[in-house]
Amino acid sequence: MAIKIEKKIKGYNVVKPEDKAAPAAASASDTAKAEPRQAEVIQMHESLERPETLIGSTFKIKSPLFEHALYVTINDIVLNAGTKHEQRRPFEIFINSKNMDHFQWIVALTRILSAVFRKGGDVTFLVEEMKAVFDPRGGYFKAGGVYMPSIVAEIGAVIEQHMKNIGLIHDPEMSDSQRALIAEKRAAYEAASAKKNSDVSAAAAAESTESNGSFPPGATLCQKCNTQALVLMDGCQTCLNCGYSKCG
Repeated sequence: MAIKIEKKIKGYNVVKPEDKAAPAAASASDTAKAEPRQAEVIQMHESLERPETLIGSTFKIKSPLFEHALYVTINDIVLNAGTKHEQRRPFEIFINSKNMDHFQWIVALTRILSAVFRKGGDVTFLVEEMKAVFDPRGGYFKAGGVYMPSIVAEIGAVIEQHMKNIGLIHDPEMSDSQRALIAEKRAAYEAASAKKNSDVSAAAAAESTESNGSFPPGATLCQKCNTQALVLMDGCQTCLNCGYSKCG
């Protein structure tokens, strides 16, 4: 492309390719000095070495399927401590009990779970996989009327609770209007039940309430939250725990 020079030439210099590269390198060096170097963000991966000390939590599981309680300990590793990228990630899990009948599969489960934790990435999928394990002999209700299909499912529920505590899983909170609606429906149901079953003895009612947790007697299992809190109201099955309704 030709360029027409309209002014008089007063002087000239020969510019070599290396002369053009020098100012560019100097500019890059000045930019690097002006901007502080960011610290490298440490992510969870299998080559990450175990620190001497880990923090964690221990949960107690009391199941009618076991004579003795299970104690589940989950230890976490703290990544990027003291920075804005600080986070806790599960690193290992231990399950202890006086019951030695299921020692083999418990040890195998803890080793596999710990290996998956140390592998890194999204480990929250373990919760759904474990909670979907069913015991062919049948499940049981834990305190509060929550149904557990197996002991493995309850261990999965413990891992889920721990992940919620450290912020790895975020449980969507129920809105105030939805809570008010559930409380209103529950009060209406209890008032109707008290009027209809006024001849039921107080002892029988107390026993039924205790077996169903804090929900009214006669409540059935909700398929959404696995809690014995589903009641029939106005011709529609409504859960008094999560607000689920078959009528929408």
